[in-house]
Amino acid sequence: MKIIIAGAGEVGSHLAKMLSGEANDITVIDSSRERLDTLAANTDVVTVEGNPSSIKVLREAGVSNADLFIAVNPSDSQDVNIVSAMLAKKLGSKKATARINTEEYLTYENKYLFTEMGIDLLFYPEKIAAGEITDLLQRTASTDSMDFARGKLNMAVFRLEDDSQLIGMNMAEFSQVAEADGQKFRVVAIARGEETIIPKFDTKFKYHDLVFIISKREGMDLLMSYIGKKNIEINNLMILGGSPIGEMVARQMCKIVDNVKIIEINKEKCLDLSEKLPDNVIVVNGDGRNSDMLLEESIKEYDAFVAVTNNSETNILACVAAKRLGVVRTIAEVENLEYIRLAESMGVDAVINKKLITAGRIFKFTLSNKVRFIKYMSGTNAEVLEFIVAPDTKITKMPLKDMNFPRNAIIGGIIRGNESFIAVGDTHIQAYDRVAVFALPEAVKEVDRFFR
Repeated sequence: MKIIIAGAGEVGSHLAKMLSGEANDITVIDSSRERLDTLAANTDVVTVEGNPSSIKVLREAGVSNADLFIAVNPSDSQDVNIVSAMLAKKLGSKKATARINTEEYLTYENKYLFTEMGIDLLFYPEKIAAGEITDLLQRTASTDSMDFARGKLNMAVFRLEDDSQLIGMNMAEFSQVAEADGQKFRVVAIARGEETIIPKFDTKFKYHDLVFIISKREGMDLLMSYIGKKNIEINNLMILGGSPIGEMVARQMCKIVDNVKIIEINKEKCLDLSEKLPDNVIVVNGDGRNSDMLLEESIKEYDAFVAVTNNSETNILACVAAKRLGVVRTIAEVENLEYIRLAESMGVDAVINKKLITAGRIFKFTLSNKVRFIKYMSGTNAEVLEFIVAPDTKITKMPLKDMNFPRNAIIGGIIRGNESFIAVGDTHIQAYDRVAVFALPEAVKEVDRFFR
């Protein structure tokens, strides 16, 4: 595919690196020669210096022959993103997508308006991140999760602690447990250090493994009892950082918990938040990096702590401090990809990264139109995809056990009408099934061919 990315900031650079690894032809536009040179030094891309809303620059980048145009200038450049995406589509790009920084454009009526203008997808990374944090605060046993068909199937990620029954057990033994309970769940992957493993029958579970499991709705409670996890009720939430993510999380969570408190170091931002947020959200001006300050704000009485400042190191260290002060659930926004595993190893319960969230939305456009959804799960570079099966595709031709499915991918579960079930060797996928697949990056294109 020929892909043009407008914006060589953090999100644009990450997308360029990820998509160039998929044998795509990537061109990046940015007004900063320095940013372009930094990107070109370690990524196989063509660079074009200039304003991405300039028709001349767009033509120079080859937009008339582009399969996909992605406008991801920083969030304060929303107008540039919208204009450049509209121009790109009018000039010949097959698909165009733009990053925005306001919820107003995401209403049904306004999304339709932008579709009429030619923009195929608007995405607001901060809003998506806030939604994921809200979900994690309501599913406190897992470090990440993903629903299929409104919860008929659920993919959850669990870290094995020393009280888990799984430690020392191998996959064959755990599969017998699952079969005895009516095959309500299945392990699809294990993340161990820097490695992601698609498990075999002799693969053993070890302490501190991140285990990726797909489960039927009715199997989740039983599954958590095996793993040694349980959901805790969040009644009191403290948020460090009055960023757009912090504001949106506070606005959503104040409807369902007793007490929400935001700690923000900028006084003017505190005043602004106090005026905009509901009365049951307390906004405090202070430096949340200071443990004494957190103690003064009664952090020991809080069930959950979310750190969403614009500094990854601050977020990680604040969550570690909150954990040591007795907070049960901690979530950090970590934008430095190299720090994600570090944060998890230091005891942060869950990590949110806007670049990975955005990548999942964009990567969907590079695959067949049968991919309904794609998400990067925390703790691994692998992807979870949901396919809708078209008639007469390769995946429908024989049972899974007889299919030469990529070894670095696994089909976890299937939704057929109102039914859901876990995939096993004898499973025969049918047309119009919705299929949940876990795949390592090198296998995604090959998996996609089974559904084309």
